[in-house]
Amino acid sequence: MNEKIIHKIFEDSGKYDIIYFLPYIVITFIISHIITIIIKIIFLSDSNIIELKKQKQLKHAQEEISKVRRKLIIKYIIFFIIGILFHLFFWIALSSFSTMYTNTQVFVLENALLAFAISLIYPFIFNFIPSILRISSLQGKEKNHNIMYNISKFFQVI
Repeated sequence: MNEKIIHKIFEDSGKYDIIYFLPYIVITFIISHIITIIIKIIFLSDSNIIELKKQKQLKHAQEEISKVRRKLIIKYIIFFIIGILFHLFFWIALSSFSTMYTNTQVFVLENALLAFAISLIYPFIFNFIPSILRISSLQGKEKNHNIMYNISKFFQVI
């Protein structure tokens, strides 16, 4: 929050104006979603497991298992350390903000709950769209099914 937002709350006599706060909530959601995508790309183990599946010979796969296991352990340790540091930072930031600006605690909580609700609804919408597109690509005509499938893959990445 900045002084402009706090002044807006003062002008509205403490009434919550969702239309005014909606752009801030959406921007917060977009930033957190981008961070989530980056974290998924870095820390998910799918690519490491696929490396093992690509091995043709069992001997080479067994040699790769220890390397992949070591990579995964390092990834998970870094992920948990970064997660704990983020939680500590945001906990300190929110608690210090709430201590300084006691009258705006309700607005911060309401905005956080709205952003949380959006983040809960978002996966249903964007998992539903690729599913419908893939079903229609399986039932569609010969030349349209590749296009529909590629569009569904794009929505899956989002």
